[in-house]
Amino acid sequence: MKYLLGYDLGSSSVKVALLDIETGKTVATATAPDQEMGMMAHQAGWAEQHPSDWWREAINATQKLKKQFSFDPAQVAAIGISYQMHGLVVVDKNLQPLRPSIIWCDSRAVAIGNQAFIDLGEDYCLQHLLNSPGNFTASKLKWVKDNEPEIYAQIYKIMLPGDYLALQMSGVPQTTVSGLSEGIFWDFAEQKIAQKLLDYYGLDASVIPDIVPTFGYQAALTAAAAAELGLAAGTPIAYRAGDQPNNAFSLNVLNPGELATTAGTSGVVYGINAQPHFDAQSRVNSFVHVNHTAAQPRNGVLLCVNGTGILNSWLRKLAGGLSYDAMNQQAAETPIGADGLTFLPFGNGAERVLSNRLVGAHLQGLKLNNHGSGEVFRAAQEGIVCALEYGLRVMRQMGVQTQTVRAGRANLFLSPLFREAFANVTGANIELYDTDGAQGAARAAGIGAAIYDFKSAFNGLTRLTVIEPEAHLQAQYGEVYERWETYLGQSLLNHTNLKTIVNANK
Repeated sequence: MKYLLGYDLGSSSVKVALLDIETGKTVATATAPDQEMGMMAHQAGWAEQHPSDWWREAINATQKLKKQFSFDPAQVAAIGISYQMHGLVVVDKNLQPLRPSIIWCDSRAVAIGNQAFIDLGEDYCLQHLLNSPGNFTASKLKWVKDNEPEIYAQIYKIMLPGDYLALQMSGVPQTTVSGLSEGIFWDFAEQKIAQKLLDYYGLDASVIPDIVPTFGYQAALTAAAAAELGLAAGTPIAYRAGDQPNNAFSLNVLNPGELATTAGTSGVVYGINAQPHFDAQSRVNSFVHVNHTAAQPRNGVLLCVNGTGILNSWLRKLAGGLSYDAMNQQAAETPIGADGLTFLPFGNGAERVLSNRLVGAHLQGLKLNNHGSGEVFRAAQEGIVCALEYGLRVMRQMGVQTQTVRAGRANLFLSPLFREAFANVTGANIELYDTDGAQGAARAAGIGAAIYDFKSAFNGLTRLTVIEPEAHLQAQYGEVYERWETYLGQSLLNHTNLKTIVNANK
C-alpha cells in the first residue's frame, strides 16, 4: 500500500488526512487541538497566533492519525500542505519566528494598504496587482517595518503560514507564485515579484524566500522533523497552497465557469477566470490559482466574508456549548425570515467586500417577547448567506458564472438549512462532495509527485448530493435578502456618518 499525506493548517485547528493512492479514498483523518486554537487580540482589530502552536498541533494531529490507522511511514509517497491565507510570519537567520504571526483577519494594516492604493495609483494596482494592496501580507510587513523597526531589522525571511509549516518540516524557507500573489507581492502584468510595491513600502526583496512550483518536488522531510511527526525522513513535500485555492482544487474547480465555496471561520466563494480581471473597488480579489501556467493562465477570484462560521461559533459559546446539530435543529424549526430578525455577520475584522470597513456584527429587529434562540440561530445563518450573495453580485459583474457551486460537506454546509438558504438566495445549484482541505492537499501532493495527473487525482472524489433552488422558496428568501441589504445600507451610512463625526472632533 502507498499513501499520500495532506495537512490543512487553519486558524482553528490543523487537520491531517491519509489518502490511499490506489483507491483515491481517505483512510483516516485527525484534527488537533480538540478545542479551537485561540487568537491573540492585543488591540481591537488585531489577530495573532504563535507559529510554534501550528507546528505543535501538526505533530499532535499526525500522532492521533497514527493511533487511529496503523501504517508504515515509509509508505507515504508525498506530503501536501494547505494553509490559512494572507498571514505574515517573520523569521531570523536561525529560522526562528521573531514575533507572533499577524494572521488573515487582522485589520491593523488597512490604512497602510489604502494609502498605497492612492499613492501608487489605482490603474497600476489594479492592472499589475489585480487588487488594492489593502490589508494583505505586504501591507502587514510594512506595518512591522514602521512600528517594530527592531524586529524588522532582524528579519531574514518572510513567509506565509503554510511556508512556515513546510519550513518546520524541511528546514528550507520557500514560497510559491500563488502564495506571493495572495500577499500582493506578485506583478501579474510582468509575471514577476512586484518590485514597484516593494520599493514604495521600502521593503528589501531579499526577505522573500526562494520560489518553488505549487505542484512538484519542493523539499524533503528532515530527520529531526520526521522524528517529531513519526514519519520517514526524506519524504518529499510536493505541494502547498492557500486554503481557498486548495479548497477549489479539492473540489476539482480548475477552469472558468467552475466555483467552489466553503463556510468555516470565514465564508468564501472562489471562481476561476482565464483573464486578469479585477473589481475596481477591490471588494473581491484575484490571485494566481494552483494550476496557473504562462501558457494557460488561471486566476482565482476570491470573495471572502470574515465573519461567518466564527459567528456560529460565538453563538454556540453564548448558548453554553450547545451542539451545532442542536443549533441547526432549532434554526430549522423557525420559519424563513426568523420572524423579522436580521443579522449582519461582520464582526471579525475589516471586510474586503465592504471596502475594508470595520462595520462590526449587528442584530436588528429583536423582540424580547417573541424571539428565542431558534430565531437568532436562523437569522445568523440567513445573514451569512446574504453576505455571500452580496459579494456574489460583485463577482457576477466581473463575468464570473455562478449557476453551479461545489462545496465540501463540512462546517456550515453540514446544516440542511444553510444549504437550502444558500441555494435559494443565490439561485445556484449546490453540489456537495465528500472532501475537505486536508484531503485536497493529499491529492495535490500526488500530482506534485507525478503519481496522478489532473484527471486521475479525482478518481476517488464522491459527489454526495445536489441542492437545487425551488421557486416558492426563492420568493421567500428573496424577501429576506432585500430586508438584509436594506439594513446593511443603513448600517454603512451610519458607520460613515459616525466616522465623520469622530474625525471632526479630533
